[in-house]
Amino acid sequence: MSAARKRKSVPKVGFVSLGCPKALVDSERILTQLRAEGYEVSGSYDGSDLVVVNTCGFIDDAVRESLDAIGEALAENGKVIVTGCLGAKAGSSPGSTLVAEVHPSVLAVTGPHATEEVMAHVHRALPRPHDPFTDLVPEAGIKLTPRHYAYLKISEGCNHRCSFCIIPSMRGDLDSRPIGDVVREARALFASGVRELLVVSQDTSAYGVDVRYRTGFVEGRPVRTRVHELARELGMAAREHDAWVRLHYVYPYPHVDQLVELMAEGLVLPYLDVPFQHAHPRILKLMKRPASGERNIERIQAWRAIVPDITVRSTFIAGFPGETEAEFESLLDFLREARLDRVGCFAYSPVDGATANDLPGALPEAVREARRERFMQVQAEISSERLQRFVGRTMRVLVDGIEESDEGAYAVGRTQMDAPEIDGVVRFGGSGPLPIGGFVQVRITGADEHDLEGEMVNAA
Repeated sequence: MSAARKRKSVPKVGFVSLGCPKALVDSERILTQLRAEGYEVSGSYDGSDLVVVNTCGFIDDAVRESLDAIGEALAENGKVIVTGCLGAKAGSSPGSTLVAEVHPSVLAVTGPHATEEVMAHVHRALPRPHDPFTDLVPEAGIKLTPRHYAYLKISEGCNHRCSFCIIPSMRGDLDSRPIGDVVREARALFASGVRELLVVSQDTSAYGVDVRYRTGFVEGRPVRTRVHELARELGMAAREHDAWVRLHYVYPYPHVDQLVELMAEGLVLPYLDVPFQHAHPRILKLMKRPASGERNIERIQAWRAIVPDITVRSTFIAGFPGETEAEFESLLDFLREARLDRVGCFAYSPVDGATANDLPGALPEAVREARRERFMQVQAEISSERLQRFVGRTMRVLVDGIEESDEGAYAVGRTQMDAPEIDGVVRFGGSGPLPIGGFVQVRITGADEHDLEGEMVNAA
C-alpha cells in the first residue's frame, strides 16, 4: 500500500470546543487521547469522519450556542458525539438528556470531564487505527491555546451551592487531582515552551479539602495536597523556566493570605482572580456566597499592604432577584472603595435548574441590563485611574503576537496584570527582534480604560 493511500485511511475526527477554560482543558485531554491513539484531528466538517462537540450549559445563552453548534455539526457532517456540561442537563422525561431531546440523531451524549466515555463512543463509531502514532504526541499533550501559555486544571467540581449556579449538578462535588500529577503536568508544559501557566478550577482555594489535605508525593518528596503548597511547587518549577504562574477562581478564604506571601516572594504572579459576585450582605446570603463586603474590603487592603502592585480582578452580578436600588448602590459604593483593577459584570440571567429562579422579586431584563451598564461605567473610571499609575514605568511584557492597523503593524502583549482574553493588553512598537511567546521590556507611554500603550526597550 502506498504512503498516500495509507494516509487516506487514517480516521479523522473534527472537534468543536465551547465554554470556559475548565472545558478547554477537557477538550485538550480528549484531543491528546485521540492523537495518542492515531486519529487525525480535522479542521473541517467535510474532512471528518465524525465530530465531537464539547458544550457549555452554564447560562441560557451558552445553552443556545451549544445546541446551535450541535445542529450545525449534524447538518454539515451527520455524525456527532456530544460531551461537556450541556450533556449533563436532564431532559423532560426520566433518563433523557436535553441534547438528545433537541437533537435525537446525535451518536452519543456524555457529561463533562469524560475522556474515557468519549473515547469509547469514538471507538464504536470509528474504530481506532491499528498502528497508533504515539510518538507524535508531545509529553505536554495537545493544546488549544497558543504555544506559550496553557491552562492547568487542578480539580473538578465544587462544594459550594450558590443559588445562581448549576455547576455542581453538572460537574459534581470537589475532586482534587493528586498533587504529584498536577506538578508533573506543569513541568511537562514548561519543558514544552509554555511561559505562562494559568491555574484553573471551580474553586482553586479549596484544592485538597476533599482529601483532607493528605500528603502526596512530588518527585519523591512528601507534599501536602493544599493550594499553598501546590502554588509554591508550581512557582519553583516556573522559576526554573523563567515562566509565570497565574491563579484563577480564588475564593477569599483566610488562607489566601499565604498565597499573597508567595506573590511577594515572586513565585507566582501578584494577581488574584476572586469572584466576589456582590457586596451587600443580604444579596450575598441569597446567593449563598461566603463573606461580606466589609470583610472583603479589609482583605483587599491587607493584600495590598503585602504586595502594593497586586492585581485584584473579580466578577459581579447586577440585578439579582430581589436586589433593591439601595442594595445596588451599596455594590457601587463597594466598587468605589475597593478600587479593583480588573472587573467584569453580568446582568443576572435565569439558569434552568438554579434555585435563584424561585426567589421573589425578579427584575425586568431592562433593569438588570441598565444596572450592569451603570456598574461598568463606574468601573471604567476606576480602571482608567488605576492604569495611569503605570505610565512612565518600564514593565515586563509577554508578547502574544502582531496586529495590523491603518497606521501599520504593532506588537500586542500582556503584563503581569493581564490574563489572556479576559483582561487588557499592551500595544507597543519599537525596533529589534520581537520574541513572540517570549518576554520584552516595554516603557509605558499611555493608558485608557482597559489597555496600555508603550515602546519596547529590549528583550527580557
